[in-house]
Amino acid sequence: MGYLESLYAYQLSLFQWMAIAFAAFVLGLSKSGIKGIGIIIILVLAFVFGEKASTGILLPMLIVADIFAVVYYNKHAKWNYIWKLMPAMVVGVLVGVWVGNDISEELFKCIMAIIIIGSVIIMFYTERKPLNDVPNNVGFAISTGFLAGFSTMVGNLAGPIANIYFLATRLPKNEFIGTAAWLFFIINLFKLPFHFFVWHTVSFQSLALNSVLVPFVIIGFFLGAFMVKRISNLNYRRFILIVTAIGGVVMLFR
Repeated sequence: MGYLESLYAYQLSLFQWMAIAFAAFVLGLSKSGIKGIGIIIILVLAFVFGEKASTGILLPMLIVADIFAVVYYNKHAKWNYIWKLMPAMVVGVLVGVWVGNDISEELFKCIMAIIIIGSVIIMFYTERKPLNDVPNNVGFAISTGFLAGFSTMVGNLAGPIANIYFLATRLPKNEFIGTAAWLFFIINLFKLPFHFFVWHTVSFQSLALNSVLVPFVIIGFFLGAFMVKRISNLNYRRFILIVTAIGGVVMLFR
């Protein structure tokens, strides 16, 4: 199947093209550091392509955006936090590959919504009463990493869970963004072969669609980077918590 034929095969309406272009733009904003809005992308793509197929369509665009993020924020990454989360995330991804075909979309949606909303409640509590030992708690890092790995494989929903860990570390804004950027770049590359060879959700057809959407990702990234510079650390944290909570509620009731 040729390039144009691959695009025509999706049989998308003008409204659907506009919706997924907007989702790609929001992805760029999200990877630039405006965290918490990634739920919008997942909802739009799932509505247009279905839950599982949308994960494969989104993944290559995530990797492209990750490349821009790690280059832009590379000097701010804190690798000690990455190494704490990475082993458990890898295990979570592998478990997600195994059970991904068996878990129902309805059950997955409810579980993830509850996790997201519950995590935000915990973070609101720690904002008022900081728990300084939380980031150094091995159990917290392992459980957060596993849930993030599982959810990123099954539905590209690791962002809200990882946000909880990085907010608990009290990292400044740029360190938060740079550390998360490297973490997800590595884990998204690790996921890619499973989408190609196990789930078959990434294909030439989906990559052709990605090539049309990537320019919107890039535009969103640079606009988002411009916006992030003008957001204070305190307002940035509050924004993440509020938008993540709204995303969890939307997922639960959509």
